[in-house]
Amino acid sequence: MSEPDSNNQPPQDQYQPPPANGYQAPPSNGYQAPPQGGYPPPPPQYSGQPMRPDEERTWSLLAHVGTIILGFIAPLIVLLVKGNESPTVRAHAVESLNFQITASIGYIASYILMVVLIGFITLPAIWILAVVFAIMATMAASSGKPYKYPFALRLVK
Repeated sequence: MSEPDSNNQPPQDQYQPPPANGYQAPPSNGYQAPPQGGYPPPPPQYSGQPMRPDEERTWSLLAHVGTIILGFIAPLIVLLVKGNESPTVRAHAVESLNFQITASIGYIASYILMVVLIGFITLPAIWILAVVFAIMATMAASSGKPYKYPFALRLVK
């Protein structure tokens, strides 16, 4: 260590004074802060050739009528296979999948309620409603109209 001078001055060994012009702003092409609340998700990209209207109608029908046999598996397959090719098919598949998830929750609750015997009434009622709504959605899809299931939780967007 060096000892201070007799004038009580600090040592001037390696001290660099700050630049005279002060703080410099970063270049304009540098980092930009995200907007308040973050970035919105990117819109879905519909790739390839646009689907013909009859193909859209067929895949939309499969998303609804397939639920009678396969449950939520049918709209999930339609969504994964053809959901990125057509916004119409995606809308029908998402709507059907949301309703089938809601119906599955109802089935599970009915099985649990079978302990107190009310589940024996609610289980067939939920199944009948699911079939009726699937048929109504199939008819709407066959005419090219959108369909919104009543009592559906909107979990898949």
